[in-house]
This record gives sequence, C-alpha cells and structure tokens, in this order.
Amino acid sequence: MAQTTPPAYFEDEDEIRGGLDRSILRRLAAYVLPNKRSYLISTVLMTVSALMAVAGPFLIGYAVDAGLEAGSVTALRQAVVLFLLSAIVYWVTTYSRVNIMVHTGQTIILEMRKDLFIHLQDLSMNFYNRYGVGRIIARVVSDVAIVRQFITWALLATVREFITLIAILIAMLIMSVELSLIVFTVLPLMAIVTNYFRKRARRYYRQVRAANSWVNSVLAENIDGVREVQSFSREQTNYRYFRDTVNRHNLEINLKAARLSSAFFPTIDVIGSLAMAIVVVIGGAAVFGEQVTAGTVIAFIFYIERFFEPIRGLSQRFDQYQSTMAAGERIFDLLDKPVEVRDRTEAVSLPPIVGRVTFDHVTFHYSDDPSIVLKDINLEIKAGQTTALVGQTGSGKSTMIKLLSRLHDPTEGRILVDGIDIRSVTQNSLRRQIGIVLQDPFLFSATVRENIRFGRLDASDREIELAAQAVGADEFIGRLEKRYETEVQEGGALLSVGQRQLISFARALLADPRILILDEATSSVDTQTELQIQSALARLLQGRTALIIAHRLSTIARADQIVLLHNGRIVEQGTHEELVALGGRYHRLQSINLADE
Repeated sequence: MAQTTPPAYFEDEDEIRGGLDRSILRRLAAYVLPNKRSYLISTVLMTVSALMAVAGPFLIGYAVDAGLEAGSVTALRQAVVLFLLSAIVYWVTTYSRVNIMVHTGQTIILEMRKDLFIHLQDLSMNFYNRYGVGRIIARVVSDVAIVRQFITWALLATVREFITLIAILIAMLIMSVELSLIVFTVLPLMAIVTNYFRKRARRYYRQVRAANSWVNSVLAENIDGVREVQSFSREQTNYRYFRDTVNRHNLEINLKAARLSSAFFPTIDVIGSLAMAIVVVIGGAAVFGEQVTAGTVIAFIFYIERFFEPIRGLSQRFDQYQSTMAAGERIFDLLDKPVEVRDRTEAVSLPPIVGRVTFDHVTFHYSDDPSIVLKDINLEIKAGQTTALVGQTGSGKSTMIKLLSRLHDPTEGRILVDGIDIRSVTQNSLRRQIGIVLQDPFLFSATVRENIRFGRLDASDREIELAAQAVGADEFIGRLEKRYETEVQEGGALLSVGQRQLISFARALLADPRILILDEATSSVDTQTELQIQSALARLLQGRTALIIAHRLSTIARADQIVLLHNGRIVEQGTHEELVALGGRYHRLQSINLADE
C-alpha cells in the first residue's frame, strides 16, 4: 500500500528544539564575531532608523498642534521639514544597513559552506554508506540558508523590534499617560492570540517542512529512476500517486498554514482597531475637554498602528529562532562527524614505489557494525605482478582494495607497500601512486578532455590524447561532434557505459600509477570493448602491480596469481591452472562462469 503521509524521518529531520541552545549559539558566534564591526555599524544604523520611524507620528502630532491650535505657520513648516528629514535619514540608514548585512551574511555563509565542503571531502566511505546524498545536500544548502536568515536579519531585527517597542512606549507615555494606559488594556488579549498562534504555527511549520521534503524526495526518486519508470510503464501510476497523495498532502498542509496566517494577522489588526477606536472615543472627548491636544490623539492613532508590529514580529521570531537551532544542530552534527581515516601527525610522503603489496594479518569490520568483513588476511603481491581477487558477492574483495587505498583502515593488522605501513604516510602521497577504475565510473559535467585530465591536472593535451589512444578510447572520441571538447553532461549521460569506462581507463593510466586497481572494470562493457581494453592492458600493465576484481574467465585467467575469498577469508590461492587442477571452490566457480558465458 502506498505511503499516504510523509515518512516519520522527514519530520525528525525538521524537528524544532525547545529553547535556545547555548552551545549552538557559541558555535554560530564563532562565525559572526570576525564580522563584529559590520554588526556594530548595522546596529547603530538600525537604531537610528528605528528612532526616525518612531519620531514620525510625534512630528505629525506636533505639526497638527502647531497648525490648528497655535496658528503658527513657521512652526508648521519646521515640523514638516523635520518630518521629511526623518524620512530621508530613515531611508539612508535602512539602505546602508541592508547592504552591509547582505554582504556580511553572504561572507559568513561562504565560510560555513567552505568548512562543510572541506569536511565532507575528508569523511570516510563509512559515513557515505550511512548517509544519503539528499540528506547531506539538505544540510549544506537548506539548513545553511536558514542560518543565513538568522545571522543576516533575525538577530538585528529582534534588536530593532525591541528598540522600536520601547521607543513607542516612551513616546506614548511622554505624550499622555492616560491614553497609554488605555492602549495597554488590549495587551492581554494580544498575548492570548499571539500565544495561540505561536503554538499552532510551530506544529504547522513542521508539517509544511515535512510535506515539502516528501515532494522533493518523490521527485528526485522519479527523476533518478526514470528509466525504470518507463521500462515498467509506471508513468501514469507514479503520476497519480504524486498528484493524489504526495502533492495533494502538500497542498492541504500549506493551505492549513495559510489559513492560520490569514486568521492571525487580521485578528491583530482588529485588536489594533479596537485600541484605536477606544483612543478616538476617549481621546476625542478629552480634546473637547482640553485635557489633551488634537495632535496628541492623532499621534496616538499612528503609534497604535505601529505598536503591534514589533510585538507581532517578536512572536514570529520565536519560531525562526527554533528552526535556526534545529538547522544549526544538524550543521554542527555534520561538522562533528569523525574523520575515521586521518594522516598521523608524524606521517611523511610516500617515496616513489616499485609496487610490492603485503597484507599482514589484516582484519576489518565497520565502526558501527561488529560483523567481520575480512578475517586474518595474509597476502603477498610482488611488484609488477597481476593478482585477481575472486569470490561471491560479499566475500570481501572490494573491501581489500578499499583498505589498500586507505578509504578505510584495518581494524587489526597492517598493509605494507614496499615494506612501508601505509598508515605512516600521507593519504595524498599514497593515492597519487594508485590508479583505480570502478565498475560504474563517474564522469563530471565537463569535457572529455577535462574528465581524462582529472587523473593528472598538469597533463598536456598531447598526453591526454596518448592515454586515450592507449586504451582505445580515441576511436569513439573522434566520432563525437567536438571530439575532446565535447561536454559529456552530468554523470556522462551523453556516453554509453562502455565509453564511460574507456574514459575512466584513460584517466587512471594518465596518472601513471605504480599500482593499478580494476574493480569489475570490464563487467559493464561488451565483448568487443573488453577485447579492446584487454589488448591495451596487456601492454600497460607491464611493470605495474595490478589488483583485478572480475568474474569473466578471460580477465581472471591472465593473472599471475588468483586469490579466492569466502566469508572474508582467503580459502584458495594460486594460478588459474593450479586452482582448476585443485578441483575446489575456484573450479566450481569457473564451471558456473563458463556455463553463463
């Protein structure tokens, strides 16, 4: 049965914490403090603009009294000039503050996203096995955007609303204590309405975020899986599910939130109108009794209109602070994820190697899963030797090459390259001498030339073309519209699987590695392309150490030694002929492969 409401984890991701978290505020302050000068200038400008906004009604009241009661044209002109000057000062200070804060906010977010990006580059594969790309991108993009709103606008807006509210209260009390007390009588009603709205808005806020996340998730799944959708003729079924369930739910939740907002703001206006009506009735009578001036009553009418704005704004800020705490917690949780594979303090650069590899009593399991993936692996690979790793899915083949590349570190034991423990050298110096070609190669949204150059950034155009020729990629590249300058599009969508694989071969070979790893590198190509690759490998593997994970007999049989893994252990080892003659697991495995071929 199809899901009719968003999965629980969508709301968990958008959970609103109760109260401000000081630890998160301290960490946010670390990004804000380097820009404290900008915040100080903006605070001064904002204070001036708030005071100018509050001065407006006072000057209007003064102008009315000067014109109607005192009959002084000069005083009236002075009041009008002061009013215009206050409006100009308000515009200049507001414009300057907004410009300063936009620049400051973007600068802070630049630093935050830079820290996130650097940290994501350092995190181990174990992290990416647990966290989906969508969740990570949401934290780097959406959560950082929420924090940007907080540090750019919400902080100073709260100060502005407090200043404005206090300034209005002082101005009202100075003009008339009696009329001020009349206005204050509606505040309890205002507090009840605001508290009711805040609680309902918090719940709807979570539901709206969860509904939006659900829509985005379903859209992403259908776009990523469009081939499967079309292959199984699921277009109409998926469309109805999206229209009648996912999108309909999103519409209903957003309409509920909209109805709440549409009820809250008019209610505040009604309360303000009530206060205004009371002031007009009582203040008007006081004018006739000469207890207050007409200008004072008019000024109060303007102040009442502005009095509730900062109160309403502060109510809305509360939920903004809560969402910022939740977003900040998710951001810093990501930044606090431990980097499991680190260079030691005393790590040195790995010197040029000949390529001898030793697995010395290597045992491995993931940090969050005690199940053993590899158990007491002992293996010697001579320099220049080609070793094939074979075995059933889950036997530990890919884990061995991940350990050699230091995408993970062994739980026990050690891995040596030319007798040097790879944990004692820097990761960059190790990986520069290892080339990897995966079963599903990844190409960047760039040209063919740029994708091949990814293997060695200082390579010349001629070296790139020679690498492509060596693996036979130059033939199909020559048929592309712009040859090496052809954009391959995201993920290499313009190319076939075999063509992407050939480019990844050229990329790895351009790096001229001493150790070459092929992880099912020929499983996704046709027989003709495989023959083309095998022909190139016969020349290019000379003098290099190679580890090959493959199922095809044609690839395995050429290896100098074959290592058969089962349940994380080496159970058979030798040449193709030796293992076939042994009549064990390898013999049975190859019989199955021959039948399949």
